[in-house]
Amino acid sequence: MRKYSFIVLLSVCLLAVTSCGERKNKDVPVKSVTMDTSMEKQKEKEEIEEQEIKKETESIKKSEMSSEKDTKEEQSTKKMEKKEKVQKKAYLKEEISFDPKAPYGEYSEIHSGKAVLYKNQRSDKKAYTICINAGHGTNGGERKQTLCHPDGSPKVTSGFTAKGAIKATAIASGMTFLDGTSESQVTLQAAKILRDRLLKEGYDVLMIRETEDVQLDNIARTVLANQYADCHISLHWDSTQTDKGAFYISVPEGDYRQMEPVKSYWEMHEKLGKSLIDGLRESGVKILPNEQIPIDLTQTSYSTIPSVDMELGDKASDYSKESLEKIAEGLVKGIRHYLHMCI
Repeated sequence: MRKYSFIVLLSVCLLAVTSCGERKNKDVPVKSVTMDTSMEKQKEKEEIEEQEIKKETESIKKSEMSSEKDTKEEQSTKKMEKKEKVQKKAYLKEEISFDPKAPYGEYSEIHSGKAVLYKNQRSDKKAYTICINAGHGTNGGERKQTLCHPDGSPKVTSGFTAKGAIKATAIASGMTFLDGTSESQVTLQAAKILRDRLLKEGYDVLMIRETEDVQLDNIARTVLANQYADCHISLHWDSTQTDKGAFYISVPEGDYRQMEPVKSYWEMHEKLGKSLIDGLRESGVKILPNEQIPIDLTQTSYSTIPSVDMELGDKASDYSKESLEKIAEGLVKGIRHYLHMCI
């Protein structure tokens, strides 16, 4: 009995030792797995932190670039604002109304519109005012008539109005270019480009028309120019379609040159026209071989300052911005030459 009890006790001890060994063997891989998992988590955490640092760095760089861009844009905006302020101070604008009591003012039929006088504010401004007359652009102008000459004598040449007529259309609507554009639109574009160039040169500028329509007939325009300018240049394109080049309307010879105020000013009209043609030629503008065509114009018949109608091409001529810039450049050269030579 005692022997049997000893065997049972021995078996129990062996079983306990075996069980303990198994637990030890099982604990080793558990510990290893736990360590591996902990290392992976640490590595993952480090990668996440590295990515966050990278993102933050990129964010800072983007912010700096954006800030630099904003600074450049702010500087550009400030420069533009400064330029606009300088331009605004460069001249003063004044609307000019027609005075029916001015010399020859009583002959006008359409004169409710206003011209615009630009007074140059530059320290080196020139002492001359140039009148730019963008031809046509008076709604209803063809429904009124005015005397061709202040003395009531008949017209000596044919043009828009026939030779021998006592009265002429107050102001014509103008021709249409081959592409359908109205002459009045192109003369307005050319006038604005010429205005800007003259202001940069330091001249004062009287703009007869700055919009699609101004209620001023040919006599009203001429009277305003007589009052406020030193010379009068009207801009036109001829009604032919051969791209014949630019020319000026000269003063017809004969009795017309003996009629006042033509008698006192026709030589000045001629010199102004020739100077402008020379300037246009120098700038590369195509010129009509004869340079001029004599026509009895209302403008010439009432002018008491140097005055000329410039025909800058015809229906087939190029009137792109580049061409108009070239024309304006040539006219400024001609004006400069004329004033230096004659005034």
